[in-house]
Amino acid sequence: MAEQVMLYEGKAKRIFSTENPEIVRVEYKDSATAFNGEKKAEIAGKGRLNNAITSLLFSKLKESGIASHFVEKTSELEQLVKRVTIVPIEVVVRNIVAGSLSKRMGLDEGVKLEKPIIEFYYKRDDLGDPIINEDHIAALKLATTEDLETIKEIALRVNDVLVEQFNACNVRLVDFKLEFGKLNDGTILLADEISPDTCRLWDKDTNAKFDKDVFRRDLGNLTDGYEEILKRLGGLSCSK
Repeated sequence: MAEQVMLYEGKAKRIFSTENPEIVRVEYKDSATAFNGEKKAEIAGKGRLNNAITSLLFSKLKESGIASHFVEKTSELEQLVKRVTIVPIEVVVRNIVAGSLSKRMGLDEGVKLEKPIIEFYYKRDDLGDPIINEDHIAALKLATTEDLETIKEIALRVNDVLVEQFNACNVRLVDFKLEFGKLNDGTILLADEISPDTCRLWDKDTNAKFDKDVFRRDLGNLTDGYEEILKRLGGLSCSK
């Protein structure tokens, strides 16, 4: 059996090689970070919940015809995914004003946008992941025009599916971050994760936060909200 080598360690996950060069193993960590890593904590159960929620949502997206790198959930903390080269752009889709959009535009949090807004951020921790536009992306050669159009199309399709899914759970999908990767043949796939770490999720009746803003703003027990999202998604049966 080939030795599994850690290929990458980020804030929330570790990536390991497998015997199949086209597949890698993702291990979810209990680490929580905010404000570009300035605030940090270890929160028991967070990795398990993010793995379960991500696995469930990627599976639901697949049912809707949206391909991702996700292959299967293999344990409480682990999943197998297709090996991709990550496009160094974070794609944020916003349905409701919150977070940095409120601060940058002087808008009140909670205002529903007439249509979703797509924003791009340069995936560079050392620069603070700055917001960029399509001209920056072209100048920095981060993605081709064709690839960017594909990414935008997939992002809006993902939004349609997730908004419907969360609405059925009495949850508002305020905004969320996506990442994309490319296979060796150039195919673009949805990658990374979709979880309360990467989404803003508010209860439709009370506006209670079920996402990482609980940690950012010291609003209570982080995993309580994540557990609630998993429960509402019907994911209690997906734990291994």
